[in-house]
Amino acid sequence: MKYGVFVKWGIGIALVIALIIVGTLSRQKTANLGDSYGSAEVTRGDLVVTVSATGVLNPLIVVQVGTQVSGVIQNLNANFNSQVKKGQVIAQIEPSLFQAQVAQAQASLKSTEAAREKAAVSVEDAKRQLDRVSELRGKNLVSESEVDSARYAHESAIVELRVRDAAVSQAQAALQQSQVSLRHTTIYAPIDGVVISRDVDVGQTVAASLQAPTLFSIAQDLAQMQIETEVDEAFIGVVREGQPVKFSVFAYPSRTFTGRVAQVRLKPKVDSGVVKYICVLHVNNDDFTLKPGMTATVTIEVDRRENVLKVPNAALRFVPSLSDERLKELRADLKRGEAFLWIDSATGPSPLKVRTGLVGEKDTEVTGDGVKEGLTIIVPSTNGTKNKTGRAPGLRLF
Repeated sequence: MKYGVFVKWGIGIALVIALIIVGTLSRQKTANLGDSYGSAEVTRGDLVVTVSATGVLNPLIVVQVGTQVSGVIQNLNANFNSQVKKGQVIAQIEPSLFQAQVAQAQASLKSTEAAREKAAVSVEDAKRQLDRVSELRGKNLVSESEVDSARYAHESAIVELRVRDAAVSQAQAALQQSQVSLRHTTIYAPIDGVVISRDVDVGQTVAASLQAPTLFSIAQDLAQMQIETEVDEAFIGVVREGQPVKFSVFAYPSRTFTGRVAQVRLKPKVDSGVVKYICVLHVNNDDFTLKPGMTATVTIEVDRRENVLKVPNAALRFVPSLSDERLKELRADLKRGEAFLWIDSATGPSPLKVRTGLVGEKDTEVTGDGVKEGLTIIVPSTNGTKNKTGRAPGLRLF
């Protein structure tokens, strides 16, 4: 009886010791594996390639409203954020000076019209004198020189009438110009929109000399906005019109907005030796949460694959401990668009040739014989140590 108890106790103790030894060896193997390289799995899902940039939000159409005449601002009928309609009076420049110019031009026109009427009377008088002298000449009662003098007087009167006609036309033009200047003292909204900037105050003098001073900036429709972002020349080749865009702004860090690429401008911009191109992105702002001038962090989706097998990019950069001759053989066996994944085996890392497809920021699409979802593959160690080759992890030879 006692002997059987001792046997059971001995068997139990032996099992415990065996389990401890197995666990220790397993932990040691895992620790050694972790010191040299790590592991990951082949996964299935969507793969998206993006280009990142930053830009500034602006309305699609902004009209700078200025003035063509100089003067003192008498009234302002619009302010920041005011909704305005096309043709609405939004400002008034003090008009008295221009009203006086109109009155002066009207008086000048009347004077020239009177001078023209006088010249017309002179033409008629000269015509009668010419007819009378011509009749007397037919009777040999006057000399030929008197006929010539009468004819000259008549022709001179006609020319004078033409001069007076021109003077009337000039006075009419001056009157029209004065009237136009008077009308320009009233500033109208050129479009329907919202005032995003007011640059003058009542009582301020504006001077329109070489260019029209800006009074207001009016955005046509803040429900539709645009982002002008600069894309590096290294990535501009994959950016196309119509591609979807996601972006965020600092005011709403937890919200993602969407849009699309509307235009890729051809004019390059060189900044510190780096060539960039401006891409215009159109975005919806139906709830008017986005404001002009906000900084947008943009992600342009340039390509997408759905339901594909993918591996971490680091897995394609792993280099195991192999001889130089073996590495050359493997390298010679690769074709364009192919790479090796490495699988842990009893004899060490074993190569698996795959075809690479779309390359994303973190993952790469792979296909090939033996590639399946859930397959465990080797990736470089992330603990800062070197792998078994003595090379720094991340160096890719294939």
